[in-house]
Amino acid sequence: MKLLQDEKFQKLLTDYPRPKRTFVIAYETEDTVSSAWLIRGADGKEYKPADYLTAFAEFVKDNPEHIQAISILQKQPDKWSTAALSELREKLASTPQHFTVSNLQKAHEVHYQKALVDIISMVKHATDEQNPLLTAEERVERAFNKVTTGKTFTKEQLQWLDRIKAHLAENLSIDEEDFELPIFSRLGGWKKANGIFFGELAPLIHSFNQAIAI
Repeated sequence: MKLLQDEKFQKLLTDYPRPKRTFVIAYETEDTVSSAWLIRGADGKEYKPADYLTAFAEFVKDNPEHIQAISILQKQPDKWSTAALSELREKLASTPQHFTVSNLQKAHEVHYQKALVDIISMVKHATDEQNPLLTAEERVERAFNKVTTGKTFTKEQLQWLDRIKAHLAENLSIDEEDFELPIFSRLGGWKKANGIFFGELAPLIHSFNQAIAI
C-alpha cells in the first residue's frame, strides 16, 4: 500500500516513456481483378473475356442452322417468341464454352465496359459489330417507342401496357400463356386484357416481340 501511495511511483505510472507512433500508408493500387478475370468452360478450358467473346462470335456465326433462335434473330424477327428465347438460352449454356447469360454479360462488361447487355444484343453484335449493345430495358424502351409512337391509348390500355413493358424488361418476349402469370392474372389475365384492347391484343404483342428482336 505504501508503494501505491508513493508519489514517485504514481508519477512513473503516468509519465513512463512511450514508443513513438508509426503509421502505415497504403498507396492506391490499380484494380487488376477485371483484367485477370477468366471464364472456365465446361471442358475445363479458361478464357480471357476477349477470347471468350471471340469464341462466342464464332459459335453464333457457325450455328444458325442448328439453333433456330439465332436464325430468327438474324433473318426472321417476326418469329421471335418465348420458345425461341428459351431455346437460345438453353443451347448456349450447354456448349463446351458454357455460354450462359451471366458469363456473357460479365465478358461484355469487362471487354466493352457495358453492364447487363441483353442476350439478343449479344447474338446480333456477334454477327455484326455494328449492332449496338443494349440492356434489356433499353431494348424494350426502343421496341415500345417503335410500336406505340403515333397511336392513342385509353387509360386502361396504358395501365396494361405498363405491365407488358415490365414483363418484357425481365423476359424479352411475351406470349398468351404469360398472361397466366400473377402480374397479369390477378387483373383478369388474357381475356380481360384482350377485351380492353378490343380483341387486338394478339397482333399487339406480336408487334412487341418483333420489335424486341430487331
